[in-house]
Amino acid sequence: MPRAILVVLDSFGIGHAPDAAAFGDEGADTFGHIRAACARGAGDRAGLRAGPLHLPNLERLGLLAAAGLAGPEAATGGLTGSAAEISHGKDTPSGHWEMAGVPVLFDWGYFPHTIPAFPASLIEAIRDDTGIPGILGDRHGSGTDIIAEYGEASIRSGRPIVYTSADSVLQIAAHETHFGLERLYALCESARRHVDALNIGRVIARPFVGEDAGSFRRTANRRDYSVPPPEATLLDRAVEAGRRVLAIGKIGDIFAHRGVSEVRKGDGNMALFDAMMTAVPDAADGDLVFANFVDFDMLYGHRRDVPGYAAALEAFDRRLPELTEVIRPGALTIITADHGCDPTWEGSDHTRECVPILAFGPGIPARDIGRRPTFADIGASVAAHLGLPPGRHGESFL
Repeated sequence: MPRAILVVLDSFGIGHAPDAAAFGDEGADTFGHIRAACARGAGDRAGLRAGPLHLPNLERLGLLAAAGLAGPEAATGGLTGSAAEISHGKDTPSGHWEMAGVPVLFDWGYFPHTIPAFPASLIEAIRDDTGIPGILGDRHGSGTDIIAEYGEASIRSGRPIVYTSADSVLQIAAHETHFGLERLYALCESARRHVDALNIGRVIARPFVGEDAGSFRRTANRRDYSVPPPEATLLDRAVEAGRRVLAIGKIGDIFAHRGVSEVRKGDGNMALFDAMMTAVPDAADGDLVFANFVDFDMLYGHRRDVPGYAAALEAFDRRLPELTEVIRPGALTIITADHGCDPTWEGSDHTRECVPILAFGPGIPARDIGRRPTFADIGASVAAHLGLPPGRHGESFL
């Protein structure tokens, strides 16, 4: 029986989607703009990287062809193509749910770009539940910036930092020891209950450590509290069929831990790669390994850090042979993304982009699969490969 490995390079878009203008993202191109910046020296950073973007392994698998930067003959490693998104949002849950066969065909709730950003009644309800003395922030903001701005006051006052972004999200940052990690999680669980009525997609716990603005850093103990998908996903169907779903990184949180057999985490992309490499040989016949590499988005896309994003891509590419060397006959591996986050774009939001589909494994011939109309074709293909019942959305490209 076959196995499947689904690898998400979080935010690695390859060019604006057909409907990008409706999102203000026409012209966005995460991969293309990083590549162009590196070619002209704008991706250089002393001690980090220099020169043209070097991704020989991803290019062998067809990345340039998928992005329309080379013809199909440039792809020699397997099936090569791309996919557009039909979900209404350009956020992480929408992208992941759609690739797992459940597009988000409704509108999320969002908080306004005002100060304060949150309804007073919402904050009062959370205070009544948890006994916190109040909050700091109460606005849109970048996570690292808002922690630097309010972190010291949060430690002194015991008030958590509550903020949002252009996504359907409420984020709560607090110090791991001064405030307490478990207390932060309990606070987020309370917030999750109260934002359900507002149709907010995620509440995110953002723990940090350090004693002052110069030393604060977020930790790997982030936890996302997502609403569950509105119908059965690829993951649910796998588990119902008696298969295991091994979730790497934040996959478990994205799916509200539904359809997930085991979670393996790591602090940073390379640690996540290590975790994936322990899961792949552990995957039995019929199992799915589903991995998310969050640093591309969290550390580099949102922070508009071109050299950092480029270096992270090159680091991932250097390790790809480790994965290809351990893939056994009958295994299908797909490398893709969930949205864009063009580091050359204005603001700090995600960008509405198409994503690559690089599908490979022993016995899978090189073939152009073209532009797929929905991310759900990825989930449909994995289901077909694993012999699982098809979902309501998507068609297999196998």
